[in-house]
Amino acid sequence: MIEAILILLVCQLAGEALARGLGLPVPGPVLGMALLFTALQVRARLRPDASRVETLPLGAVSAFLLANLSLLFVPAGAGIMSHAATLAEHGAGLIVALVLSTAVTLAVTALVFVKVAGLGRRRDAP
Repeated sequence: MIEAILILLVCQLAGEALARGLGLPVPGPVLGMALLFTALQVRARLRPDASRVETLPLGAVSAFLLANLSLLFVPAGAGIMSHAATLAEHGAGLIVALVLSTAVTLAVTALVFVKVAGLGRRRDAP
């Protein structure tokens, strides 16, 4: 179990180092997660006969963290409460930005889906 937690923390540290070292506008934990995903994909390709991740300690630790994910949002909730004045001041702008960005994301996703589905139909056509 300790080794699995260490793997997760090393990936997060590597992601933080990359994000800060290269000045990337991506959070370090996201880069760390991408690094872990890449490492697991490489492992699966190099060792197809290896055990599935779910059966390893890393899978057990990950399942435990996912099962208790709601507890990890407590610090974020406390942070929101400590900045309540800022939220009250800029709340309307934040809500508009969230709604617009969600609408744009949905629209772009739908357009990309339609475009990709159209490409698939053209390939299937004789």
